[in-house]
Amino acid sequence: MSNKNNIKQYDVIVVGSGSGDTIVNNALRQGLTVAWVDRGPLGGTCLNVGCIPSKILIFPADRVMEIREAEKLGIKAEIGQIDFAAIMDRMRRMVNHSQQDIRKGLDQVRNLDFYEVEGYFIDENEHQESRPVLQVGDERITGDRIYLVSGARPLIPDVKGLDEIDYLTNETVLDLRERPESLVIIGGGYISAEYAHFFAAMGTRVTILQQNDHLVPDEEPEISELLKEKLSERMDVYVSTEVVEVREDEGTITVIGRDRYDDERIEVAAQRVMVAAGRKSNADLLKVENAGIETDEEGYIEVNEYLETNVENVWALGDATGGQMFKHVANREASLVWHNSVHDHKVSVNYRAVPHAVFSYPQIASVGLTEAEAEEDFDILVGRSKYLDVAKGQAMMETDAFAKSIVERGSGKILGFHIIGPYAPILIQEVVNVIAKDGTIDDVGRPMHIHPALPEVVVRALYNLREPQSRRSESRRRRDAV
Repeated sequence: MSNKNNIKQYDVIVVGSGSGDTIVNNALRQGLTVAWVDRGPLGGTCLNVGCIPSKILIFPADRVMEIREAEKLGIKAEIGQIDFAAIMDRMRRMVNHSQQDIRKGLDQVRNLDFYEVEGYFIDENEHQESRPVLQVGDERITGDRIYLVSGARPLIPDVKGLDEIDYLTNETVLDLRERPESLVIIGGGYISAEYAHFFAAMGTRVTILQQNDHLVPDEEPEISELLKEKLSERMDVYVSTEVVEVREDEGTITVIGRDRYDDERIEVAAQRVMVAAGRKSNADLLKVENAGIETDEEGYIEVNEYLETNVENVWALGDATGGQMFKHVANREASLVWHNSVHDHKVSVNYRAVPHAVFSYPQIASVGLTEAEAEEDFDILVGRSKYLDVAKGQAMMETDAFAKSIVERGSGKILGFHIIGPYAPILIQEVVNVIAKDGTIDDVGRPMHIHPALPEVVVRALYNLREPQSRRSESRRRRDAV
């Protein structure tokens, strides 16, 4: 690295310590000088406040629910005690251990400067460099290539009184030492569904207030409805409800909501409130506008199909771009960004076979198009199979769980697949692998499947095909007209 006009020069700058580590490691293997900038916590969102700690918490919550539901199988069991503090401490120990492993690695690397500060771009008029310049603490740095993996943070809605209480987010909830007796969650997406499951299993009285008409609204409507039905057995769930005010009085927080259709007012009192109303780009903290980097209306960094920004030799990926905010997506994007930045032949990112899961109870997993999305461009058939349709599902007494397929008529090409029920994130992988290769239903169904085993529900959903709901409804309207 060199120092020119009091601006340190690097071959590579990476902002963000989540999936940015892939780029850092590739650059160091090539002997390049690297500046790695991250305000912390070290390891990024997934490791510290996202998928890893939440799943560590949810695993014991799943065991609690299995014990509570065991009676349907003829097993009478009860839970003697749930040690909430121990469960939280275990999560924090595991996360801290991973953080320390990363930090130890940093101390042993040459050609790497790690800036554990909140970096930001300075106004291009303040320097004479032809490349963007970052302020990192007391220093200024620039690089031949800059990669922005700056992520996102909790979106806090503009609700009267919310800024006057000590609310929780997916980040601060991990600091809890004692179980709240009652909890209101504002929002009804993936984070809300997962933490609602966790706290309800721990014994907290949970209420969800969701502004949208559906929980996890990106899922198929019938999956959203079944999730609401199952969660409602354990907590209060309100959809189509806008939170308009929050107030606290003598340690009790009252959340006031209003039905979006009939203006009916609801008041819920709770010990704690958690905000899970979406995500907000960190691009504003990075002050990307000072480097001329363009963002969309929501503040996320705009990129092309190769993940290039509008500024030469600056790339962005992961949550920074506001696309599909999953760790596995960011990891894949990081590998492709590195390839595109060092090779003449560029590769675009294919998002068609991106799977995702919701670790609620029941679990949800999806890949590809929804039925509504597929109908816009394809002539489709829709398949469905309940877990009870296969022997293993009958043994489990899974009365409500099901799988749904969306298939192109004629070719048999699988366009989308959706599951709600036990082991959904595992079962979906068989379809993910086929969709990634533009495969058909026969690519899943032709290979031999173990009997009796739960993957048979996947095969049945692919072959039990019917007209989509919209066409069945149209047919009924025509019959009624006649």
